[in-house]
Amino acid sequence: MATLIITEKSSQAKDLRSALGDRYGRILPAEGHLLRLAEPDEVDPAWKRWSPTLLKPDGLYPTRPDQGGNKAAKLQAITAALRACDEVILATDCDREGQLIGQEILEHAGFRGKVRRALFTAQDPKTLRDAFAALKPNDQMRPLYEAAVARQQADQIYNLSLTRTATKTLLAPGTRGVIGIGRVKTPTLAIVCLRELEIRNFKPEDYFEVVATATVAGGSFRMRHAPAPKDRIKDRAAAEAIARAADRHRGPLTVTVEEKRQAPPKLYDLPSLQKTCGQRWGWTADRTLSVAQELYDGDGKKLITYPRAEARHLSENQIADAPAIVGALTRLRGFAHLHDHMDVRRPVIRKGKSGHFCDKALEGVSHHAVIPNVNVLDDLEPRLARLTDDEKRLFALLCRSYLAAVMPDYEYRQTGVTMAVPVPEGAKPAAFRAVGRIPLKLGWKAAFGSAENDDRAGGKPEEEAEQTLPPLTDGEPATLTDPKVEAKRTQAPPRYNEGTLVDAMQNAWRFIEDPVLRDRLKEAKGIGTPATRAEVIKGLRKQSLLDADGKWLMPTPAGLHLFETLRAAAPTLVDPGTTALWEMKLDEVVTGRADFRAVIDAIATEAGRLIGALVGQRGAALDLGLPAPKARFARRGATARSATAASPAAKPAPRRRTRKAAAPADAMAAETAPKPRRARKTKAPPVAEPPVVLPVMPMHDMPSAQDARRRREPTERMLSFARSLAERKGVTLPASCLSDFDECRGFLDRHAR
Repeated sequence: MATLIITEKSSQAKDLRSALGDRYGRILPAEGHLLRLAEPDEVDPAWKRWSPTLLKPDGLYPTRPDQGGNKAAKLQAITAALRACDEVILATDCDREGQLIGQEILEHAGFRGKVRRALFTAQDPKTLRDAFAALKPNDQMRPLYEAAVARQQADQIYNLSLTRTATKTLLAPGTRGVIGIGRVKTPTLAIVCLRELEIRNFKPEDYFEVVATATVAGGSFRMRHAPAPKDRIKDRAAAEAIARAADRHRGPLTVTVEEKRQAPPKLYDLPSLQKTCGQRWGWTADRTLSVAQELYDGDGKKLITYPRAEARHLSENQIADAPAIVGALTRLRGFAHLHDHMDVRRPVIRKGKSGHFCDKALEGVSHHAVIPNVNVLDDLEPRLARLTDDEKRLFALLCRSYLAAVMPDYEYRQTGVTMAVPVPEGAKPAAFRAVGRIPLKLGWKAAFGSAENDDRAGGKPEEEAEQTLPPLTDGEPATLTDPKVEAKRTQAPPRYNEGTLVDAMQNAWRFIEDPVLRDRLKEAKGIGTPATRAEVIKGLRKQSLLDADGKWLMPTPAGLHLFETLRAAAPTLVDPGTTALWEMKLDEVVTGRADFRAVIDAIATEAGRLIGALVGQRGAALDLGLPAPKARFARRGATARSATAASPAAKPAPRRRTRKAAAPADAMAAETAPKPRRARKTKAPPVAEPPVVLPVMPMHDMPSAQDARRRREPTERMLSFARSLAERKGVTLPASCLSDFDECRGFLDRHAR
């Protein structure tokens, strides 16, 4: 009996050959998705012309061979091998997209032999051998496959239908452009726009606090009168009156002492890892994923488990690995200080959802938390020698996270001190406070050492500044001296960086007011998946809907204008909660609680409703004021899918799809044809905002070749310089400069002085 093993990529095939040889059969790699969904006009020729139409076929969109890269040759090789074998082992990634990549090939080829599934979360030889020794019937993975099909089909219907509808209904007559709508992308844009509007509309308020030195027999310390936000002191005169009352006041202290303990933070999934790396090192979400992926499957590395994790727990059968992992990590130089630490010798195992090992928390989830790979512990040093500085930094973070998870609680004694100061004119006494903490047992905090802040590891910042307090007893008298009034001002919320935006995408329930719906959304995985969120953010930046000021993200004028328009026309399109509900429906397919065709139909029905809402929109249309891009840009920079989406009159070209790209329609809905040049970063917006510019794409009303020859167009370098000048000087770049060489040259001559 001939057996064929199908992997998702060449690196997996190489690792399998190294680990297994040919004992299980021939190994052939795919290249991500070897198949694409048919374009709408390949299903119905009437759909070639753009109109506000629901692009839903009677059944499912069929698949077609993809022509990108080496895909055609690889599909041909696998198809030929399938005809000569009786059994297939799928060894693609163990998430829903990996299941789709392998199984769609079998469906396309009509393979009817025996199929088994290899499931692994690391790619070292031992893990791979163990996975092949415990192969599962592929039928058990059917729900995962159906969830992937539902996601793929629904995205195609929803995103393509609404992109065409928005473009045909929201653009001003005679203007050119494409308004790309994405089931994940558009709500993500909304999250950033809502924060930007919150910042712009924020009105800072001045308030005051009073600090003084308290002196007791055993020493002195600082006390502060800082009322809760609703009771803040807005009048300086009132604060000064409290300061005068506190000066030389002597009274008893109220002292409370509590013994407290704090459990270690949760382990990392991909979103929390991206958030931490963004906050600590300024990494983009994509950079974090790229470094983690290299640690997972890089040649000679294989140091961590699968990085696209969607859970922060481990399975209970991984408890047995704890002593070996701890022993190996504490032999490394970076953790040598823990080798003889009593808190490490006997790993502490915390079960249940509030702990770290919980089977119930992993129900319906493909991958557990990201941790060091237990199967490469015997030769860690040579593997570490191959790492870049970024890889070492990220691996050390994951090691500390695991060590902390199996160490005892942090124990401390917290002392709270208050003193009531009488205020003249019958006002309520002013409460002065101080907080002190004495560590009793470092526990898991020892894993982070002096270089790490425990709030980076998941702890919460303290509400009040802590200090070392002298010995105190309840009722002991103290004298306040040197009172000072401190002026403070409320701060607007910070902008998102890529890590905190990923966190916001995952926790879409925070944007929902309905308490019942909020509770339901807490069980969902939010907007998108761990594997696609970084690509969605990258796509929004590439499409000039988001820009960055250092590590902070903000909407471009085009992105904000689009958000406001969609929010008025069809609020559901920009509601993060809607997409989170649909992701929850996909999870229900995985767990067998929903039929995948019903999920597709439900999303298509919602798309049809939104088409009606956009068609009925009345109000200011979007005037992009942009000329059509030159055709050579469309050929060079646009994906085939984006070319098709933007130019209904054009012949559809094959769409390039890769495993690690964003969901098909999300990625394509508004890809720019020429690669946009990033706008100059500024600390503050210019006096006059540049004109609203939505992503440039191949247009459905391209000028004729004769018209193009009559007009001499500026070069890309001229255009880039002109845009930069306009933003820097706070002037409007005339639309004519984008298409006329002489106009652009005149603009440069006037302003480049």
